[in-house]
Amino acid sequence: MSSEFRPNLVALKTIVYREIHRFTRIWPQTLLPPAITMVLYFVIFGNLIGQRIGEMGGFTYMEYIVPGLIMMSVITNAYGNVVSSFFGAKFQRSIEELMVSPVSPHTILVGYVMGGVLRGLAVGIIVTLLSLFFTHLQVHHLGITLLVVILTATIFSLLGFINAVFARNFDDISIVPTFLLTPLTYLGGVFYSITLLPPFWQTVSLANPVLHMVNAFRYGILGVSDISIGVAVAFMLVATVVLYIACARLLVSGRGMRS
Repeated sequence: MSSEFRPNLVALKTIVYREIHRFTRIWPQTLLPPAITMVLYFVIFGNLIGQRIGEMGGFTYMEYIVPGLIMMSVITNAYGNVVSSFFGAKFQRSIEELMVSPVSPHTILVGYVMGGVLRGLAVGIIVTLLSLFFTHLQVHHLGITLLVVILTATIFSLLGFINAVFARNFDDISIVPTFLLTPLTYLGGVFYSITLLPPFWQTVSLANPVLHMVNAFRYGILGVSDISIGVAVAFMLVATVVLYIACARLLVSGRGMRS
């Protein structure tokens, strides 16, 4: 192992371990609330309202919304983990020490993103297990399911990193989730099929990136989708590369991180 690679590997392991320890140590704040929230969604929307709605896309309403609810929990937790962790490092000035160390900016970025992805996946697994108490799930395409959930968690981890870079105080890290992330998620086909919308609004909905992620994941679980899976996966791959490059450049420039 080269002398340049070894310090970066050690740094990567350290950052990832710290991120995992961070969200598991305070699990009543990071893992328990989304689990309780999703159970309420299952009970209220799936059981109570779902009985009145009937079938959607050839499945019971509960079966139809479960993939969307799993994806919603992955999105919010992957995003929230990175934005809170990295901004906390900025606030405590510990990120400055890391940036002047002989550690590659890519190592720092990958470490934080992996932490967000792992928390998103952890919550997604918890929500999936809880959903089995309310409905039956049978994965239609395992490869698509895993690819979509990992890409989605990565994309929103990178977006959380960008939010943390530009945030000046703790209030700023809640602006994007409140005014952008939540509306996009609720209008992203989690609770309905866009085929129920008028043609104009169906076209408008296609501009919502969350719609492509939710439908691609729903295809992996149920085998049905309102959009082209190839287009959705291609979009997520391109978004991941573009966002990674943008985050790496922000980290190299030190913008928003050095006082």
